[in-house]
Amino acid sequence: MTLPVLPIALIQHAMSDDLEKNIETSCRMIAEARALGAKLIVLPELHRSPYFCKSQNPAFFEYAEPLRGPTFQALSKAASMHGVVLVGSIFEARQPGLASNTAIVIETNGELAGHYRKMHIPDDPGYNEKFYFSPGDLGFHPIDTSLGKLGVLVCWDQWFPEAARLMALAGAQVLIYPTAIGWDVADSAEEQQRQLDAWRIMHQSHAVANGLPVLACNRVGYEPDPNGNQHPAKFWGHSLVTGPQGEVLGEATEDEAIVVQDLDLNQTADVRRMWPFLRDRRIDAYDGLLSRSLCGEDE
Repeated sequence: MTLPVLPIALIQHAMSDDLEKNIETSCRMIAEARALGAKLIVLPELHRSPYFCKSQNPAFFEYAEPLRGPTFQALSKAASMHGVVLVGSIFEARQPGLASNTAIVIETNGELAGHYRKMHIPDDPGYNEKFYFSPGDLGFHPIDTSLGKLGVLVCWDQWFPEAARLMALAGAQVLIYPTAIGWDVADSAEEQQRQLDAWRIMHQSHAVANGLPVLACNRVGYEPDPNGNQHPAKFWGHSLVTGPQGEVLGEATEDEAIVVQDLDLNQTADVRRMWPFLRDRRIDAYDGLLSRSLCGEDE
């Protein structure tokens, strides 16, 4: 059953080297979010550990865990205790040499409703994810829950309109992005602001193009690069809730926070009738989207 008005919360906090403490912080804030009325609660990307992908270090594969490992067990208990649907994130160990960056969705009874493996894997200075994660292999399919169909994606996926569109076409009622994104501390204040603005605009554009609310939940805090400290990061927070016309309904700052917001899921139908983008798509003319490039070598 989908609620006409869905109370959601985004939990934004920092992570340390103490994995158990990180989970305890998440669970404490889940309880606080439920006390504030939330029924759907979202956590940041890889919230059990520091963001270890700043460098390539095989030792960090020790952070990997099974789908129903310690993070799932802790969140399962919290979901059933508080009667909420949770969206969490794990470094999923699948077999030796194969791991994924995986979002897990847990029902109010503590059961696993479904999971999504991050499809777009970055490989940038400070974000060496291709060393740790294989590309997702589950496709873009909303996860059915007692609160509706959740279009769960992960971080780098947020820069690709195709991912959001496919989730919308498959019936997602809300787009959700657990995220770990921050600034290079060496960048100027002006460059940092441009990056944050681009990130915010991208989420608003997903909302507008698909007529859906969008939830982006980020971590906060300064995290050094443990391998020589070449790429420390300051995660910028600003966890964001937008409505289906891109309107910002709620946003955090750069501090630990819980963003609570009521989503009117009936608004999607009204917006899509006014802006019928799905109706007017020229699906007969989009074959080129399946090409890596349409530019010839001589152009």
